[in-house]
Amino acid sequence: MRTPPVLSALYRYPVKSMHGQCLDVSPVSPQGLPFDRDWMVADPNGHFVTGRTWPKLVTISARPSADGVSLSAPGCAELFVPNSAFTRPLETKVWGDTFCAWEGALDADAWVSAYIGTRLRFLWTGAETARRVKVDPAVPLGFADGFPLLLIGQASLDDLSARIGRPMTMERFRTNLVVSGAEAFAEDAWKRIRIGGITFRLAKPCERCVFTTVDPQTGSKSLDQEPLRTLAKYRKTPEGVIFGQNVIAEGAGELRVGMEVEVLES
Repeated sequence: MRTPPVLSALYRYPVKSMHGQCLDVSPVSPQGLPFDRDWMVADPNGHFVTGRTWPKLVTISARPSADGVSLSAPGCAELFVPNSAFTRPLETKVWGDTFCAWEGALDADAWVSAYIGTRLRFLWTGAETARRVKVDPAVPLGFADGFPLLLIGQASLDDLSARIGRPMTMERFRTNLVVSGAEAFAEDAWKRIRIGGITFRLAKPCERCVFTTVDPQTGSKSLDQEPLRTLAKYRKTPEGVIFGQNVIAEGAGELRVGMEVEVLES
């Protein structure tokens, strides 16, 4: 009898495009993992900016709490940004979504701007996000690109690394849920799964961009355009270059690394 797949890793990214955190256990809800992309960097007009444009963002670490977030980066003094500093509503934009977030943390604006080398704003979703998933307006969404969660199979990454000829880290792909013990790209066929009593709906394949070519440790871009170059050779679709699945939790509960993953529908 084949051993069932398991949840082998959990990640969250408190600030969009900044360094992620690897977790052993986490609550989960339809909005995703707590503190996952609750903060974001924006340009002076309030439009989001990411590591696509400013790859140095990935070298900033963010440690969240119920009261705010602490930012740290090489050569910089750590800065705690309290949620109480966000005093003004601001219309912001992430891809095609325009919604209200919060600004006013002037120390954070200055800290991030000085480190990146251009004028930027630091935003918070607020205690409750005003944004919703476009294809399912009942589902709340923070500053993630379009869905609350992203799932990738470890075997899919191993397949990609073998084709490139060197190991790629999962952190390049900003995934939340990593599943081991399934065939490469098995997740492409899954429609609904269960982990720890929580049902998840796989809503849409994830289209990948140049951000995957940024080393999550150094912030430098791959000179050979990997892994995007290899992905484009065998994972290109009319919608784009696909790697991973966007996911929505259909309930709330707790996730723990090592939990069995049951495929309910494929």
